[in-house]
Amino acid sequence: MLGYALFWNGSAVDVDFALVLVCATAVTGVIWVLDAVWLRRRRLARSPEAKESLLVEYSRSFFPVLVVVLVVRSFLFEPFRIPSSSMMPTLLVGDFIFVNKFAYGLRLPVLNSKILDLGAPQRGDVVVFRLPSDPSTNYIKRLVGLPGDSVTYLQGQVFINGQPVPVSVVGPYQGGDQDDSLLGEEKLGMVDHHVLWMPGRGSREGTFIVPPGHYFMMGDNRDNSRDSRYEGVGMIPDANIAGHAVRIWMNWDFSHMPRWQRIGQSIH
Repeated sequence: MLGYALFWNGSAVDVDFALVLVCATAVTGVIWVLDAVWLRRRRLARSPEAKESLLVEYSRSFFPVLVVVLVVRSFLFEPFRIPSSSMMPTLLVGDFIFVNKFAYGLRLPVLNSKILDLGAPQRGDVVVFRLPSDPSTNYIKRLVGLPGDSVTYLQGQVFINGQPVPVSVVGPYQGGDQDDSLLGEEKLGMVDHHVLWMPGRGSREGTFIVPPGHYFMMGDNRDNSRDSRYEGVGMIPDANIAGHAVRIWMNWDFSHMPRWQRIGQSIH
């Protein structure tokens, strides 16, 4: 089963990119401030023609850039690359996406504590979240169950609190990446979107109760997704929500030419 460990921001390797960025910003800022209030005076006192060190020069040059990157990445938008197929056909392998970081409230980088509540995730949103069993790994799925919901998945059909989610079969999927699949249309909350099934394969079925303060996530590629139905993912705490996926800005799988038509597409 595929889960969607997102690449691009260090989440798929043992590096906390947010921590690295915060540390780099802090170090360059401290060096720049020390030079401005103390080191420059001492340097010029020794010789009016004395030049600043390379460390000071690089810090002065990079600090403003790092601040901008830190603010944009932490509070506005963060880029990710999609490496697997669990959200097909909504997202394809090689899609580069932007994630809205302020849609559900502003959180401090590294600490991930919410400092301003601007809204809550809605049913049907495509959401990036930190995996509860490994917070250094980011997943992307569709939000199916809200806190307190009962979610049932049975024979390709989703039921929420006992009510079936409207879904219909469109026909064989012709996207080229998984041609043995069936394409469907589903209305989840206010969102109309496509789903895929793999006839003969199947995936975990059952009823799942969403605890308070948690969300139930599923991949659109229903028979090829490791999501809240499985151990290791499970219910997603609100504190693990990273943002709302909003737009594709590039598609390039490196094994074939970019899909230029996907550039700029919104994510529904």
